[in-house]
Amino acid sequence: MIKSQLLPAEFNCCVITAFQKPTDLEKENGTFLNDTDSYNFEKTNSALYHNAKTECDGQWSCSGVILNRRLGLVLCHASVFFPFLKKKEADFVWTERTHILGNEFPADLTIQIECPAESRMENHLKDKVLEHKLGLGLIPMANQASLRAERKQHQGQLLMLVPCPEFQKAFSRLFNKSEGWAFSSEEEKEEYGEMKKDLAYLHWFAVLKLQNPLTISCPKISIMDAKKLQKGSSVFACGSPFGSFYPDIFLNTISKGVLSNIAGDRNVVLLTDARCLPGSEGGGIFSVDDGVLHLVGIVVAPLCWKTNEWVGLTLACAISHILENLMKAFAMSGMNVKKQLTQLMPTESCVTELERLLQPIEQLLSSVVLVDSGQVWGSGVLLNSNIVLTCRHVLRGASKVSVKIRPPTSEKYRAIKGKVLFASSESSPYDIAVVELEEVFHGIPNPVLSSHYNVGEDVCVVGYGAFGENCGPSVTSGILSAVICTEESPVMLQTTCAVHGGSSGGPLFATQSGELLGIVASNTRDNGTGATYPHLNFSIPLTVLQAALHRYIEHGDVQGFQVLNRVTHSVRDVWRLQRKPEKAFPSKL
Repeated sequence: MIKSQLLPAEFNCCVITAFQKPTDLEKENGTFLNDTDSYNFEKTNSALYHNAKTECDGQWSCSGVILNRRLGLVLCHASVFFPFLKKKEADFVWTERTHILGNEFPADLTIQIECPAESRMENHLKDKVLEHKLGLGLIPMANQASLRAERKQHQGQLLMLVPCPEFQKAFSRLFNKSEGWAFSSEEEKEEYGEMKKDLAYLHWFAVLKLQNPLTISCPKISIMDAKKLQKGSSVFACGSPFGSFYPDIFLNTISKGVLSNIAGDRNVVLLTDARCLPGSEGGGIFSVDDGVLHLVGIVVAPLCWKTNEWVGLTLACAISHILENLMKAFAMSGMNVKKQLTQLMPTESCVTELERLLQPIEQLLSSVVLVDSGQVWGSGVLLNSNIVLTCRHVLRGASKVSVKIRPPTSEKYRAIKGKVLFASSESSPYDIAVVELEEVFHGIPNPVLSSHYNVGEDVCVVGYGAFGENCGPSVTSGILSAVICTEESPVMLQTTCAVHGGSSGGPLFATQSGELLGIVASNTRDNGTGATYPHLNFSIPLTVLQAALHRYIEHGDVQGFQVLNRVTHSVRDVWRLQRKPEKAFPSKL
């Protein structure tokens, strides 16, 4: 069922490549050479193929989405076109430009749009008929193997570049430069130049037109307004990693994740943990509602860092805002395509089923709090109306903290003072603290504490990592990849969720049941290189302190928490990431 739902993404996403035709001198010097592996395919489309081997040779590529096959309208990110502007960046007053027309680029700018061939769609329809006849869903492998190679190049025309000021406004508020945000590696900064470094192009998008419209019908793109999405919504990203480098392998790769966070007018800024790679810029972010796949956003940046720590989230812009700005720009330019763009605008369809399914996640979000010790801040989880669990290192030795709670029905935080009832000792491998609020806070459901763990089950981490209180807690998804036990008792949980600085103390939930599994303690860092791995992280199982929590809630006795300071050597060894201290190699983690 999922495969059929994803067909609109698979057949309507594409790779866009832009380049200027090589000079005779460059041809003579052999700068542009054919790839032998692609020769047979390229020779049938020789007029459309550029032979540059890398972007340094003048070829730039990204992903894109075919909005309308009959009209041949294609949307992508604008970054691949800025290097070809006739006027240089210094000549532009970016805030005053409402659009950039195609005639502001060199006449010899060539644009290739590569997508699945129409024959591939025909083969898919044949396979669907065959699948129906066989009755078992068995499709000959030969047919499937041939599909990947069926792709075709089309020549495209650049109509215009258009900014999305709503995205830029929300982005500027959320990603403060002083906090060390970056959306490209050092290598990319050198390759793209100052324009990439200054992030001036991030909110710009390009609309193209295919020279020849696509005739074979296939599931069309349905568009949804991002305002209907909520944190924790399942989403799919469709893009082509590395752009035009190897499309017969990477064309229209699908990844799945959740909507981690949203910001701005009608959720114009979208963040997802669906994993994307460079070259996926311009690809689509999709959501399934009532069995139908909807385009909700366009990938802006597949990778981002904060203070040199990889965050592991993909940044996207809501498609509804992009289309609205395109219609305004086309109206000003006099191009007669506003009617066609209006047909693409999302309808006000009912999404009650989506909201009903996501309601438990919204309840989980409201139990997650921000813990501020005055020196640093981290995350925590409300166990009941006045007890908060967090990590010891979030407190930095403070005896009192400020706990900021965001009620489910409000955008405003309520700050309540809390006193530290217990904090594990520095020598304890269990990095845990218990805080009691000075005021009772009602209206938030108590999380159900889990008593068992299932390796491979879907889980999510909720915390204030990366953004603090700017747009509420973020959600990242993954699986429970390992449960480490000593003496048959769980002492460490490992997940593939993306965990960032500020997530410490946040809860680890089971996605299906909503049960609280553990408290996030750390992600992984290679001390040798300084690299951080957000998708390899460790949590403290709730079963470690359930008895002590029950003892305190029932009898007000905090002495039960001392068991967290009296642990065996085997538990300490697990949290040191060592097998046996006397034989262990020095750990990089």
